[in-house]
Amino acid sequence: MILGAVLAGGQSSRFGSDKALAPLGGQTLLARAVASLEGQCDSVIVVGRGDVHDRPRAGMGPLGGINAALHHAASHHYAQVLTCGVDCGGLAPDTAAQLAPAPAYVADQPVIGLWPVSAAPALDAFLAADAKHSMRVFAEIIGARAVTLAAKTANINTREDLVTAQEQHDGH
Repeated sequence: MILGAVLAGGQSSRFGSDKALAPLGGQTLLARAVASLEGQCDSVIVVGRGDVHDRPRAGMGPLGGINAALHHAASHHYAQVLTCGVDCGGLAPDTAAQLAPAPAYVADQPVIGLWPVSAAPALDAFLAADAKHSMRVFAEIIGARAVTLAAKTANINTREDLVTAQEQHDGH
C-alpha cells in the first residue's frame, strides 16, 4: 500500500504568504497536491500542519516532513510513501508508476519521491547526525534512483512562479 504525503510545513518566505492557500486553476495549491496524490495512493496525509508534524521537529526542511510521513506510514502498515511538496502544482496521474520501484525521486525536484517505509531508520540516523541535511545525500544513502519524469512538474516558490504555472494551466 502507498501513503501519499503532501509536505506543507515550509515557511513560504520567498512566496510572501502561505503558498499552500494560493489559488491555481480554481483550487488551492494544497488541494491540488492532495487531489493529485489521491488518484495514485491508498490514502493521503498533509505533513507540517494539522495532525502530522515534521519529525524530529519543525524547521528540518523536506526531510523532516518525509521522516514524519515514513513513521506515520509504518505505524499504519503502508509499504511506501509518495511525497510531493505543496508547491508542485499537482503531480501527473502516473507519477508513482514512473518512480516505481522505490526508492526513487524526481531528478530535478527530489522532494517528489517514492520512499520505502524501511528507509525510516536510515533517515532518523541521518537527521540525528551533525551534517548538511540534503535530499540528494539522503537519497544516495538509501540507494534511491533519480528519475526524469515524462512531464515536468511545477515548482512554485515565488509569486512569479505561480503566474507562470497559471499561464501554463490556462494554455492547456
